[in-house]
Amino acid sequence: MITLARARALLDQHLGANPALRNHSLATGAIMRALADRFGEPADDWEALGLLHDLDFEQTRDTPARHTLETVEWLRPEGVPEPYLQAIVAHNEATGAVRADRLAHALAAAESVTGLVMACAFVLPDRQIASVKVGSLRKRMKEKAFARNVSRETILECEKIGIPLDEFFALAIAAMAPLQETLIARTGPAFAAPVAPSAPPAPAAPAASGESGRSAGAPGAASTTGSTGS
Repeated sequence: MITLARARALLDQHLGANPALRNHSLATGAIMRALADRFGEPADDWEALGLLHDLDFEQTRDTPARHTLETVEWLRPEGVPEPYLQAIVAHNEATGAVRADRLAHALAAAESVTGLVMACAFVLPDRQIASVKVGSLRKRMKEKAFARNVSRETILECEKIGIPLDEFFALAIAAMAPLQETLIARTGPAFAAPVAPSAPPAPAAPAASGESGRSAGAPGAASTTGSTGS
């Protein structure tokens, strides 16, 4: 498997010019690491998967069905195992790939919940991820106009891997909170989260955000009201 250091280098190489999408990948990696600990899986490997899942977004922004396929072509020579490559492909439903194992469901749920957590943090007075409550996330899940491009159905795939929704929310908050200074800069949010792959790119959201509005051409920028939108 690719080393975590190499995964970070590739993340910087391909997404370093897009801080919002890079931060979404960092958040996904943190949640994947927490899930690996939960299941007794290799934490570095799962975190690397989270870091790399959107690696080709800039190259495939105009061809959504190709998103993740370029990534796989880059990562296979790096020695990334096939189940990890398949999980990357399957997180983009535009490819037609089916999520059929725990790793794929974990990645899809992890990268989707990042946007909901961020959207909730953005509307808090202190904008602290650690201040987000599980109950607030549960409530916002039911409000379709809030971070409207966040796929609630994909977040619920946590239950397919045996983790109740509230436990998954708590795990995501705890995993993302240490990244506070990176994900929410003093000048405002610098974060992107996944959006429906079939949607066209949308302009950057002004301030508050959640899974999915877009920011500076990322798969989606967190937006409390949502916007169109990996």
